[in-house]
Amino acid sequence: MTLVLCVVLATLVFTYTNGFHDTANSIATVVSTKVLSPRQAILLATFFNLIGALAGTAVAKTVGTGLVNTASITMSTLLAAMLAAIIWNLLTWYLGLPSSSSHGLIGGLCGAAIASAHGNWSVVIWTSSDPITHAKGGILYKVIVPMLTSPLAGLIFGFLFMSLLYYFLRGWKPTRVHTVFGRLQILSASYMGLGHGLNDAQKTMGIITLALFTATAGGRMENLPPMLKFLYTPKFEVAVWVQVLCGITMAAGTAAGGWRIIRTLGHKMVRLQPVHGFAAETTAASILTITAVLGMPVSTTHSITTSIMGVGLAKRLNALKLGLVERIVWAWVLTLPAAGALAYGIVKLFQPLGLL
Repeated sequence: MTLVLCVVLATLVFTYTNGFHDTANSIATVVSTKVLSPRQAILLATFFNLIGALAGTAVAKTVGTGLVNTASITMSTLLAAMLAAIIWNLLTWYLGLPSSSSHGLIGGLCGAAIASAHGNWSVVIWTSSDPITHAKGGILYKVIVPMLTSPLAGLIFGFLFMSLLYYFLRGWKPTRVHTVFGRLQILSASYMGLGHGLNDAQKTMGIITLALFTATAGGRMENLPPMLKFLYTPKFEVAVWVQVLCGITMAAGTAAGGWRIIRTLGHKMVRLQPVHGFAAETTAASILTITAVLGMPVSTTHSITTSIMGVGLAKRLNALKLGLVERIVWAWVLTLPAAGALAYGIVKLFQPLGLL
């Protein structure tokens, strides 16, 4: 019972720190372009994150059942995974780097599972295929391939979309462009919040649901503590209370500490005007929405950051500060293995204590 509550609490702490990163990423452009104040942007993100969180569970099911063998998962495994993800989130937040909370979570889950299985890498579901639909799954198709293609899509489509806007708006006066896209960016920021809720909020829902499912020893309700029985059903289903709780917790994290990341994305990397923010948000939100429907836990950070890069390149080739971009890319590359190694080490610390 105690470990179940610890895992749920740790997952909520991670969701809160996720707000430092990914929800901040989702509203960085609308704040930096001064279309909305920080408080207005937070309220907007909170509302549409919650709507998005309630709109589907495909990503949650991928995280909960499609990445590691659930038979090898214990409460201590999940606790180690979440602690590792939290540590990595806080470290990169302190450094002001928009690294991927999603990949921190996934890396932590895989690293902890491998350690719990005493180094047996087969506990990770590298590839899978649905026997009915033949849809491809596992780490390769749901994490690695999207990790490579979604940033590329953000860069290319952000560049193309912004280039088209430049072409069609070439006869407009700057004041008119600013006014019109200042209003339109409220819509694109709302779309971004919805896409973020659809994708990111579901990841921690998957962990909490996996914890409750594991606590029932594969769905047997008699093994669940009495005070938790009213919260869960015997099947791996994401409860509404989990969706609401994760959405609200993520929004609270944004209000508390997301501004380091907002400054990095909205000011340090490339200077943005409302038209640029509109293009970047629309591009990134579309990527997040499409991948969420496909059950792919894609990084909000990667999507919005590369979309901003693409928009910046359309503005002019030297608009990007390449030194900062290099630091961000290194944070991306290191996130999966670093979080995995942290989780592996935490599990090894747990083992002598009799927690595994």
